[in-house]
Amino acid sequence: MTDRPSIPAPPAAALDAIRRAVGPKGVIEGADRAPYLSEWRARWPGEAALIVAPASTQEVAKVVSICAAHGVAITPQGGNTGLVGGQIPYGNEILLSLRRMRTIRDVSPLDNTMTLDAGVALAEAQQAAREAGRLFPLSIGSEGSCQIGGVVSTNAGGVNVLRYGNMRDLVLGLEAVLPDGRVWNGLKRLRKDNTGYDLKQLFIGGEGTLGIVTSVVVKLFPLPRETVTVFAGVPDPAAAVALLSHAQDETGGLVSSFELMGRLCLDLVLRHIPDTRDPLGAPHPWHVLMAFSSSGGGLRARVEALLESALEKGLLADAAIAQNEREGADFWRLRHTISEALNHEGLGARHDVSVPTADIPAFLEAAGAEVASLAPGARVAAFGHIGDGNVHYDVVPPDGAAPDALDGLRPQIEERVYDVIARMGGSISAEHGVGRHRRAAIAKRKSAVELDMMRAIKKALDPQGIMNPGKML
Repeated sequence: MTDRPSIPAPPAAALDAIRRAVGPKGVIEGADRAPYLSEWRARWPGEAALIVAPASTQEVAKVVSICAAHGVAITPQGGNTGLVGGQIPYGNEILLSLRRMRTIRDVSPLDNTMTLDAGVALAEAQQAAREAGRLFPLSIGSEGSCQIGGVVSTNAGGVNVLRYGNMRDLVLGLEAVLPDGRVWNGLKRLRKDNTGYDLKQLFIGGEGTLGIVTSVVVKLFPLPRETVTVFAGVPDPAAAVALLSHAQDETGGLVSSFELMGRLCLDLVLRHIPDTRDPLGAPHPWHVLMAFSSSGGGLRARVEALLESALEKGLLADAAIAQNEREGADFWRLRHTISEALNHEGLGARHDVSVPTADIPAFLEAAGAEVASLAPGARVAAFGHIGDGNVHYDVVPPDGAAPDALDGLRPQIEERVYDVIARMGGSISAEHGVGRHRRAAIAKRKSAVELDMMRAIKKALDPQGIMNPGKML
């Protein structure tokens, strides 16, 4: 499969019609185009025939209708925080940004739902829920800039999947503009609807290849009355997995987040990220960051008791409980800045994979052996949401080596890691999606039946192939 699809240049008449459809405020020109055409790792520089930012679903529909009539390709873009190039155009596409669609249409505490436009930032959605006395639990490192339409289209997960599920579990309904310009209004607030295919699921994780999500109804939850955050040192990943099970048992399922970090991750954060410190008095080979939440009282006492029993069982060596909200945020900053710290060490080979939680220790051992045999001296930074089996497995050059030292080996490293994942029945993309980066990999590793089903859906909804070409399929 070629990396770059053949995309015809759009006719001038189509570009003129699109400009008229969105008006002067909806066209991005000149130096303002640059931020839309490069993602933060600068791995996939892009170009576009035109960049537009419609202000409403109706304007999105007009733009898509024009593109459908002229066979013009479209790359949808949210907050441009994706890591697999799914939001970056190749050159002849229209880049359609949802950033101007920022309306929170409705917050209903009685229904525990919120309806919001695709361009609303995730942090804004969280705040709107809090102001209504509710929790919107999706939380990822880029939540200040990523947008709701993007997290739906990539089926984002984050740190609270263990308790609340990923975006697929949090969406009740959505509105989308289809590739022919029609608007499908599926903005239902229902928890039960057995009237046929669950069409919204086609767009959740669809990466904009089947249409453009313009509005979403999401689930809300009661705000927890008490939260406890713990940073702990553990001897190895097997102990971390056992500690997760122990924590769930001892608290009655009150664990919201459970993050694993190898020592290299913490060392690089302390090296490259200002105003960070190790919460523990001595270094440990592995660390876990645990968050607990409850609507009742007495949570801290329960957490202290489980930590004491875990220490007796040898599941952890040391632990610090955040004494206030600020200290808890400092603990989380150590986790959320790992990727930023890794960027200082070179691009290397980045993986976003998943295996059954119980198999994480075996995966780390097997993948580590493969990397060591192929790239002696390369360093592995493993971290992630082990409560749902998601490991970010990043391989960076040896300490002191040039940042591009592993560039030539990147494809081989990725193949070796993916082979380990395949043997364990895992996934080569747990939450970042496919985009450009893993398009060839899933074509090689998915079954013929799976690929035929996906292509049939794509052909049925987008027969011209104009929606986000060269991504996923």
